[in-house]
Amino acid sequence: MTGQLKVGDSETRTVTVDAERTIDFMGDECRVYATPSLVRDIEHTCRDMIVARLPEGQDSVGTLVNIAHLAPTPLGLEVTITVTVVEAEGRRIALEVTASDPMERICKGRHERFIVDVEQTRQRLLKKAASLAGA
Repeated sequence: MTGQLKVGDSETRTVTVDAERTIDFMGDECRVYATPSLVRDIEHTCRDMIVARLPEGQDSVGTLVNIAHLAPTPLGLEVTITVTVVEAEGRRIALEVTASDPMERICKGRHERFIVDVEQTRQRLLKKAASLAGA
């Protein structure tokens, strides 16, 4: 099911911490990379790597995120996210994740994803929505 995906496969992506990725509750001078934005960027990096190795009609969904956000990254800095497959069992993929800014490592952890058939998932969601609409 995992196709060309194997333990050791890795992907690196660099993102710039723009205003949309920051928290603002401490004021403009203290804008830093928000943890939810970091998680989103990690998820997109993992998904893109996995999907590139899957047959058409398959995708992946996140099932577990366990990260430590270790250090703040100010607005405007670049962050390098690296994800590496550490387990590929059936449709479950586990990835080690790290992220660093130019000064230090800012994140370490694990993310798991599950490979799904897009059409089957669509049908399941439509059925669930229809069930709720009729309730």
